[in-house]
Amino acid sequence: MSSRIACYLRSVVSRPALRASPSRLYTTSASRTASISLSRRICLHPRSVPTKRLYSSSTASSERPEAGVAAQSFADPDRPDLFYHLFPAPTSISSSASVFALSFLSEPPPSVLSAAVIGWLPASGEGGDAGLNDFVENERFRAVLHEAIQSALRDGVDEVQKNGAIQTREGWMHIHDNRNVPALGRIGDPDDIIASVRVENGEILPETYQPMPSYRVCTGDGVLQLTEGLAQRLVEVLQARVREERQRG
Repeated sequence: MSSRIACYLRSVVSRPALRASPSRLYTTSASRTASISLSRRICLHPRSVPTKRLYSSSTASSERPEAGVAAQSFADPDRPDLFYHLFPAPTSISSSASVFALSFLSEPPPSVLSAAVIGWLPASGEGGDAGLNDFVENERFRAVLHEAIQSALRDGVDEVQKNGAIQTREGWMHIHDNRNVPALGRIGDPDDIIASVRVENGEILPETYQPMPSYRVCTGDGVLQLTEGLAQRLVEVLQARVREERQRG
């Protein structure tokens, strides 16, 4: 890692910045901004290692996010739709280490536990590489993800999924993560199948939407990527959820 990479993060975290090759941290003296590139090579550990999750769906609706303010926010240089919000320690994620909250919203979330947060990465470490074992998924986000996709399918806002239904004609259609689209006529990896939905006469039946339990928000191919219509609806739903969180205080 070049000397300019760590200089910024040393000013906002108390321990050395991530030195992992998959996390390309960088700063520019002109803008004094920093970023982590985890868009594709964030997760270098084998697929067999499960992604950690925080908060089950049973507690997601009852727990209120804690108060907290992000110290810095940066866009991913390879994924302009992906943002990193730095929350200094202590937080509910760690009492001693600062964390990066990943989000599809450029605006910092109202708290580190916001439903708008995809998951968390440590902002400091003991010299080990950052990878899949370091990414902690936010279960609250997963719930919102499925809500947004089902809503988008109901409203027919994604042309890719509508065309897929026409080609499927009859049967079950998988909603694939766009980070690893399977070859034509092939079924994708279980890690990359977000959900399945029934198709009849070339039309999607949104009420049959079934989340895939094996789906992983982060794999060796990177963080979640959606087709355009689904991605736009997800952002809209996340923005609405953040407004609700702010109103609740």
